[in-house]
Amino acid sequence: MATEQLFLTVDIERRGYGRRYSSLPVDTRDRDGFTIDCTNGYLQPAQYDIRVGDTVFWRDQGRLISATATAITRDEHRIYVQVSDAQPLPPETFHF
Repeated sequence: MATEQLFLTVDIERRGYGRRYSSLPVDTRDRDGFTIDCTNGYLQPAQYDIRVGDTVFWRDQGRLISATATAITRDEHRIYVQVSDAQPLPPETFHF
C-alpha cells in the first residue's frame, strides 16, 4: 500500500510589503512555531527573510491558521520561528 507523504509548508506575509514566501517547506510546525533545518541545503538560516511581526499562515486539517512571528532564532544549521496568537480563520477566508 502506498503511503502519502505529508509536506509541511507555511506562507509568510509582511505588512506593507505583501507575500514573502508561498508554500515554504518547513521541517516541523505547530501552533508555537516552525523550524527549518538547513543542513546540506542550498540556503542557510541567515538567508531567510523572516522578521518579527510577519504574519504566518498554514493549513491544519483543512482549516487556515494565522499567527504572528514573535521571535526568530538562528544557529549554524537551523532557523526557528516562534509565533503567537495562532487562530483559525473563518472558512470563507480567501487565501492562496
